[in-house]
Amino acid sequence: MEDTLSLESKLPDVGTTIFSVMSALAQEHNALNLSQGFPDFPVSPELIDRIHYWMKQGANQYAPMPGLPALRQQIAKKCSDAYNHHFDADQHITVTPGGTAALYAAIVAVIRQGEEVIVIEPAYDSYAPAIRLNGGIPVPIGLRKSDFKVDWQKVAAAISDNTRMIIINTPHNPTGSILLQEDLEQLATIIREKDIFILSDEVYEHIIFDGEPHQSVLAHAELREKSMAVFSFGKTFHATGWKTGYVVAPAYLTKEIRKVHQFMVFSVNTPLQFALADYLQEPKNYQSLPAFYQQKRDLFQQLVKPSRFQIVPCKGTYFQLLSYKQISDLPDTEMAEWLTKEHKLASIPISVFFSDKRQDSVLRFCFAKSDETLQKAAEILCKI
Repeated sequence: MEDTLSLESKLPDVGTTIFSVMSALAQEHNALNLSQGFPDFPVSPELIDRIHYWMKQGANQYAPMPGLPALRQQIAKKCSDAYNHHFDADQHITVTPGGTAALYAAIVAVIRQGEEVIVIEPAYDSYAPAIRLNGGIPVPIGLRKSDFKVDWQKVAAAISDNTRMIIINTPHNPTGSILLQEDLEQLATIIREKDIFILSDEVYEHIIFDGEPHQSVLAHAELREKSMAVFSFGKTFHATGWKTGYVVAPAYLTKEIRKVHQFMVFSVNTPLQFALADYLQEPKNYQSLPAFYQQKRDLFQQLVKPSRFQIVPCKGTYFQLLSYKQISDLPDTEMAEWLTKEHKLASIPISVFFSDKRQDSVLRFCFAKSDETLQKAAEILCKI
């Protein structure tokens, strides 16, 4: 008999992510997959051509550890133009293999054993494990049930002498809510004169609707000096499989983030960085996104309106929450499974984004899909 060593898991309660579970269930039952957040329409042919061009030019070896200078310079210009502040390519910007890696590097750089991190829930599922793996303690604060807004009084009450970081996310996955200017003002007031950092997940920065501006910590003079903001080219350019993003932070934080980054991955895909540097030179390539995705949001909402599902307001991201309170009292995980198996439509239950598995009777549907896919999905929902 083969000898085995015992290993105490660092994440004993963590299994396969809900995204993988629901995508696998969708495949098993030949269901439309509106669960995992990836588009089913093509990436820009121009952008793909630029990658091919740089590969043929021989740009196939390691890029510099912080990211290709040409790409960091374009990111610095983009951020400076958007947020009315000078960002330096060398001191403030690090290119990472996706937003999740940027989030992880930022958490590793800052959080030490026993320190607390306030996490606004429902929350993207990588936050808490990354905190725990580094000896930190997640402190969950739930969004209000009525409108999925942050209750800043609860956030302030949760701060202790051990609080080291607050994680925010706008536009917010999975609810589609956004932070407003007054939210950032309240956050700034809460952490003023405290040694607390902000990790701001802004990967959906360009997917925001109804003429609302994206409220980034990078545009707030006080928060900017204590914040690390994370972005994703995969989300912006419909290419989630490319896993390329970046983190913007003050020089003293960037220095620490890069110490972690270099030993996690060292550097990011070289020809892709060259191609993105080229593509960012034309601002319309990302400035057109709000209108593009608002059309899809509006179409999906219009198609679903006759159904018994209730539409939860969506101000950003490419996710639509639908309440099924008038249809069933099943827990949301069971409802999502039933919908996939019996009606061939996969979604994501929201309770998995809460540490206490809070039940709000809502499911998340991704509308970053072709109009044909959205029409088919709505037909299913309207028959229930």
